[in-house]
Amino acid sequence: MPTSLMIVIGLAFFLYGIIIGSFLNVLIYRIPKKENIAIKRSHCMKCEYQLQWYDLIPLFSWLFLRGKCRKCGQKISVQYPIIEALNGIFWLLIFIRFGLSIESLLYCFLFSALLALSVIDFRTFEIPIGFNIFILILGLVRVATDYKNWLYYVIGLVSVSMVLFLIFFISKGRAIGGGDVKLMAATGLLLGWDYNLLGFVFGCILGSVIHIIRMKVSKKDHVLAMGPYLSAGVMISIFVGKYLISWYAALLGSH
Repeated sequence: MPTSLMIVIGLAFFLYGIIIGSFLNVLIYRIPKKENIAIKRSHCMKCEYQLQWYDLIPLFSWLFLRGKCRKCGQKISVQYPIIEALNGIFWLLIFIRFGLSIESLLYCFLFSALLALSVIDFRTFEIPIGFNIFILILGLVRVATDYKNWLYYVIGLVSVSMVLFLIFFISKGRAIGGGDVKLMAATGLLLGWDYNLLGFVFGCILGSVIHIIRMKVSKKDHVLAMGPYLSAGVMISIFVGKYLISWYAALLGSH
């Protein structure tokens, strides 16, 4: 693919990414509050000013308005441009890593779902079921487009999630949440068993290290929301899992 075309397509991925990122902000704010995400128009949280189209341009509107409501001057959370930028950047990185392919599209939508559910889980300690259903649908698409290897993905569906379900059942939900079990089942169907297992390991390592640091710094106990760490682990697996699995296979072959 010519370099100029790669740049154009990469720019398109970034722009679509920040647009989807703007919608993620709506989901992050409204889903925990049980507000309608389709009908209710975007508005200022303080003065209820109905935002116009020029107030809703991802990244640029926030920068132009200097992070304040056009009407009342209420500060707009920096979360909005951060989520939009992160989503755009990772959509671009996924395109660079996987090219123009079905994997790129599936992984872009996966990242968006993981980003939104991570913020919600971090704040509420709950993963809304809709995100897991959405990721499961992505997994079904992956199986349909690679149907010759369907068993690989079906094993991914149960390999990690069944172990987590047993932990959930035995501990009566105290050791791990039901949303985490469903999340690893959905990502397993999309990624396959080896990448999902690797993502789970990464997530556990990140969760353990970061959680301990948080408790040491704040000198307080914190409830552990695993969703953000599992999500990060899954994305790390997507980007570097191929190389780690190949390295491990070569290591085993040398013995």
